[in-house]
Amino acid sequence: MGATAYSLEGRVALITGGSRGIGRQTALAFARAGADVVVGDIIPAVENVASEVRAFGRRALGLHIDVTDAAEVQDAVARAVAELGRVDILVNSAGIHLVQRFTEGAPAEWEKLFRVNLLGTMICCRAVLDGMIERQYGKIVTVASDAGRVGSLGQAAYGASKGGVIAFTRNLAVEMARYKINVNCVSPGLIDTDMWNANRRDNPKLAQAYEGTIPWKRLGEPEEIAAAIHFLVSDEAAYVTGQTLSVNGGVFIG
Repeated sequence: MGATAYSLEGRVALITGGSRGIGRQTALAFARAGADVVVGDIIPAVENVASEVRAFGRRALGLHIDVTDAAEVQDAVARAVAELGRVDILVNSAGIHLVQRFTEGAPAEWEKLFRVNLLGTMICCRAVLDGMIERQYGKIVTVASDAGRVGSLGQAAYGASKGGVIAFTRNLAVEMARYKINVNCVSPGLIDTDMWNANRRDNPKLAQAYEGTIPWKRLGEPEEIAAAIHFLVSDEAAYVTGQTLSVNGGVFIG
């Protein structure tokens, strides 16, 4: 996918879950648009993505970031500020998935979903907001899921965690508007990522049924989610805040 018109020249972005899938493609889209990028994740591939960012002539850091560890997140933000000057943009792409009938689940599994998907998003937002408030500028994008907007089989716990992300985004946007900080959410449908391919392997019939509901007749690509995120963090979207944008190939959500 080629470069878009939305310049991020001179901006510094922090992307969690940045080592693969949507996070990686977002890092590369930002680099093409001129941003310096901090790639955060819990797996070592972060440095590989940071190297890809540098290949565009941008500065990059690859950092181990466990979004459920507030101290580690704060340390990562402090290092980003020390080495790159500030954090203008935060993309909360880190997340985990679970397809499971609710009656077959356990509280420990639900807690893990909420700790990563919702609490992790909140922790990362809190870590960058002081600097954004001081500068009266910031762009935050959370990554939810259409499972948080519509009921579907096997998604009760996961959908609840992502529904929480959507609600958090709307409320934070209202609080941050006075500081000229945009807070928006991208809500992907079914995207061709390692996460979804694991579902295909573990629940092939259910995955096939889900895919059959897409009017566009194909899975989305991570690059297509990255493009939506890119728009929302651009200055062209300066008057867009508190919104949830579904990128789902035409699946209707009432």
